[in-house]
Parts: sequence; C-alpha cells; structure tokens
Amino acid sequence: MKPLAFVNDRFLWLPIGAALAVAWVNLAPESYFTVAHRLAFPVNEIGMALFVGLLMQEAIELVMPGGALHTWRRWTMAVVAAAGGMLGAAFGYLGWVSIRHEMVLANAWPVAAAIDIAAGYYVLRLIFHRGHAATSLLLAIGIVTNAAGLIALAVWPAFTPEHLDGALLVGAAVTLAVVLRAARVQSVAAYLVLCGPVSWIGFQLAGVHPALALVPVIPFVPRRARPQAMFVTPNDNDDVHQGERNWSAAVHLVLFLFGLVNAGVVLRGYDTGSWGVLIAALVGRPAGILIAAALAVAAGLHLPPRIGWRELGVVAMATSSGFTVALFTATSLLPAGAVLTQVKVGALLTAVGALVTLGLARALHVGHGLPRPAVRVRRRRREATAGGERLSTHAH
Repeated sequence: MKPLAFVNDRFLWLPIGAALAVAWVNLAPESYFTVAHRLAFPVNEIGMALFVGLLMQEAIELVMPGGALHTWRRWTMAVVAAAGGMLGAAFGYLGWVSIRHEMVLANAWPVAAAIDIAAGYYVLRLIFHRGHAATSLLLAIGIVTNAAGLIALAVWPAFTPEHLDGALLVGAAVTLAVVLRAARVQSVAAYLVLCGPVSWIGFQLAGVHPALALVPVIPFVPRRARPQAMFVTPNDNDDVHQGERNWSAAVHLVLFLFGLVNAGVVLRGYDTGSWGVLIAALVGRPAGILIAAALAVAAGLHLPPRIGWRELGVVAMATSSGFTVALFTATSLLPAGAVLTQVKVGALLTAVGALVTLGLARALHVGHGLPRPAVRVRRRRREATAGGERLSTHAH
C-alpha cells in the first residue's frame, strides 16, 4: 500500500497535525498561537462542518436497510452500552475533580464522554478479522454516544425573535435539499454547496455551533447502503460514491488542520482536568459499558454474535480514545483558559487507550492477530509438519 493511501485509509492526518502542533507550540509558542488564531475560525467553524456531516452520512448508511448495523437487534445492546459508557465517563470525571476539590472543572465533563470512532475502529481492525461483530458494536456505541454529545451542544436557543431568522434559513436549506432529492439530483456536491452555506448561516444566526450545519441536510443526500466497514467507500464510479470519495478527501485536509490548530498545548499545562479526562476514558467509560451490558443481559437482551465477555472488554477499552471528538467538544464548549488547556491535554492523552486495548487483547487472548504463545508454537509445528508431508508426497 502506498504511504499516502495508508495515511488516508487510517485517518492519520489528524494525529500527524496534532503531533506537529505539540512540537511547534513547545518550541515556538508565539508563532504557533499566531497561526492557530488565524486558522481557528475557518477550520473549527467551517471545515469541521464537513467532518460532522460525513459522520452523519456514514451513520445513516450503516443503519439503513442493507447496512452493517441495520435492524433494531444490533442497536439495542449498543444503545444500552453507550448510555452506560457515558454515565461511567461522567462519574469518573466528576468523581476525580470532586476528590481534588476543583469543581470549577465540572462543566467540562462532556469532553470526557466523547469517543473517537475512527481511532477505536482501526485498533479493533488490528485485533479482529474484517467483518467481526466487535467493530460493528464499537461503531454503534460511538455513533450513539457522539450523537448524544452533538445534541447536547446543539441545544437550540431559537424560537425567540432574535434567532428566528436563523431558524428560517435552516428551514430554507432543508427545503432546498428536499427539492433536490425530489428532482433526483445524485451529485453529493450539489447538496453540500447549495444547501450547506444557507444552513451554516442559519446556525450561526441562531447561536448554534455552525459545525453542525450539515446535520439537517444530510438525511436528504443520496446514498447507498454500506454493508462494509465505516470510512470505507466502495470503488463504484457512480455519482454518489464519487461524491463521497471527494468529500472524504476534503475531510482529510480538515482533520490535519484541526489537529494543527487545536492540539497545540504546552505540555506543562496538564493538571486535575487532564487526569480527570484520562481516568474517565480508561476506567469510567469501559466500566460503565461492561456494567450496562451485564444489566442488559440480565434483563433478557443478548450480546452480538461472536461477542463474549472477553471480546466485549476489548471493545469497551477501544472506546477509550476521545481525541478528535473530545478536542472538538472542548473547543466548542469551553472558553480559552486554564480549564480548556487541561482538558485538551487530557484529550490528547486518551490516545494511550489504543496501546492499552492492544495489551488487553493480548492478555485476554482475543483476536486473530494476538494468539497465545503456546498456540503460536503449536501452529508453527503443525505448519512445519504439513509442509514436510507435502514435500514427502511430491518426492514419491
């Protein structure tokens, strides 16, 4: 696989941008903050609308008929687990800041509840075979969790005179999307270019974060069911999939810039909020998911096929990375200052969850890529014996 394709397929532009930001801000903070300040509005307010919209599109394709997560049976356990994970993360974060007597940090708890779906997905891809139910369960948990977070961010201050113009513009954007759909317009770009800016201005006027501007438009965008993994666009040459490929390419640039603009944190800025986010991610959320799943099973629900408690433990730990969504939530929710700095450091530290997940999978002997040492030895002996028998047969 070519290096550029490897980076694109694994959404690695964000961590690359984040690593560059951390190095830059600690070596030349003045120049970094100057550049980051100038890029903050176009990246966070405009560019991230493309990323949130793409997540919305992926989620709808996964749950529509023919999608990998279609039918309520595949969602029920995920919804319960997501609720448990959110509660576990919130209790973990709030418990820590309470113990430290720094309740001024309490308002940042939604940052601790965020899940980076792409990071968790690719960690599980290193552990399980393609198509394993573990990846679908993770995607469902991540979608439900982040959707709840977006709803919390989008508590609409409309229905008041000063915000009525914004609500009308969003309604106009949705109406235009309906007209395009009725006219059977298959170009994804038409919906993004024609409806997106109108909705974006409406969200801005209504006082809602404009990064959510594409959310009401996306349900009307043409799509195909996605039976394969998330973030994997088929190679079909039709207008829909070609549009999604172009959309995804633009998001790679957005994520690189997002990491560059938002991940620049002076490493000495970590404190109670940082450890609170990390504790919530590595302890609170996995524990909440497992407890909620146990209660759901006791109530009569079932774990997905090929998912036992060991596999569920690995999936729960794979949700520990907050990274992209945590940074987005932090910058959207909190003003610049010490609290924002602390929780952003915590969001970056949650990347360690990937290593913890791989270690847990190895310890539990879960997944195709991490067999027990004794199993590897026996497998090699069987392969050597089989190879010797084949050579003997050919010799005769």
